[in-house]
Amino acid sequence: MTTSWADFEKAEPALAPAVRARFEQYRHHVLATLRADGAPRLTGLETTFRSGGLWLGMMPNSRKALDLRRDPRFALYANPGPDETMPDGDARIGGRAVEVTDPTVLARFAEEAGAPEPFHLFHADLTEVVRVTVEGDDLVLRTWRPGRPVRVLRRGTGDEPPRTDPTA
Repeated sequence: MTTSWADFEKAEPALAPAVRARFEQYRHHVLATLRADGAPRLTGLETTFRSGGLWLGMMPNSRKALDLRRDPRFALYANPGPDETMPDGDARIGGRAVEVTDPTVLARFAEEAGAPEPFHLFHADLTEVVRVTVEGDDLVLRTWRPGRPVRVLRRGTGDEPPRTDPTA
């Protein structure tokens, strides 16, 4: 079973817009893939939300595209922005990249997105979405996984262990 961005929006209508807004704030983000030897590879990537999906487009035969063809697991981290304040928090998405090979879908995407051809196109099958914000003295982590409610953890500035938010 796959989980699209639209599935996430339907399951978590309060969290999804905040995460999407964080990704749409900047054009370029950081993609983590796995190299053939299992080591992580970090690369820049442009993403787009269209037709109920999160799409990852890449140059033909780029190392990240070849990584995803071999092992589809990925993590995507939203661009933190130009300074250290990150007033809108931080967001990351984990999942599996499913390559799109249908010529009709590729042509439509190229036309709509203005993507230079040829290119590799993947849609994201979500396995985790995380939003991190600072609220007062707490670092607040909101984590969603398919089929589960959002889990909220609060971490204070002291030595106390993280607390599960009882209002979540």
